[in-house]
Amino acid sequence: MAIRLYGAYTPGTRNRAILRFGETTKFKPHKQLTCYKRSGNGRNNVGVVTSRHRGGGHKRLYREIDFRRKNLNVTGKVASIEYDPNRNAFICLINYTDGDKRYILHPWGIKIGDIITSSPDASISIGNALPLSTRIPLGTAIHNIELKSGKGGQLVRAAGTAAKVVAKEGQLATVRLPSNEIRLISQKCLASIGRVGNVDINNDDLGKAGSKRWLGGRPKVRGSATNPVDHPHGGGEGRTPIGRKKPSTPWGHAALGKRSRRAEKYSNSLILRRRKGS
Repeated sequence: MAIRLYGAYTPGTRNRAILRFGETTKFKPHKQLTCYKRSGNGRNNVGVVTSRHRGGGHKRLYREIDFRRKNLNVTGKVASIEYDPNRNAFICLINYTDGDKRYILHPWGIKIGDIITSSPDASISIGNALPLSTRIPLGTAIHNIELKSGKGGQLVRAAGTAAKVVAKEGQLATVRLPSNEIRLISQKCLASIGRVGNVDINNDDLGKAGSKRWLGGRPKVRGSATNPVDHPHGGGEGRTPIGRKKPSTPWGHAALGKRSRRAEKYSNSLILRRRKGS
């Protein structure tokens, strides 16, 4: 996937760099696999803002993605590669031989017309889904990994990401995640072979604030630029220091370096090496 660079024709195109979308096709989404999803704008069930700086943006149709790879032992052909406004990865429409159609995450390297399958006996080729058993060799790049067998992929679903199988022992497999966390996962869990597509997503630059608003983002304000009633860093005359030993969140908690993971988390025993900052 190439990046399109802009010159400074207008203030909005200065430093702008966006994807060319050369891999995607111009088909409309499959109507039976879409549904309307109301935007919560960062609010919980009682309307209180729990995630700041969200709201607005363009209307979206939600594409139902088959993270579970339900069509076991049935081959399918890649019919199209499409843009999904709900995620940074592309998606593929799969036409299965039994007449069913499903959306899956687009693996890097998959093209229209390729054949994929989900089966314990599937070959180790890009796009196939199979359990983390002895059939997947050590060092294989995988994505869309299940944490519980049959629940569907929950790990490694962002664009350009891939995990790696490090070791296997007993009923568990050791997997290195993109965050460099190393954890144990049951070998009964499914995983897809390869890396998630759209690998150049981190090289884009929106170029102007309006592009972020189209995507549903709202402005962010530095704490030091606010009033003292709004943030612990606020107040003072001119550009004053924050007045604290360590940076703080708007609610007075430590902002940098403090671990936020619960000490009694159920999966602590499965994590061999924690990711940085958790």
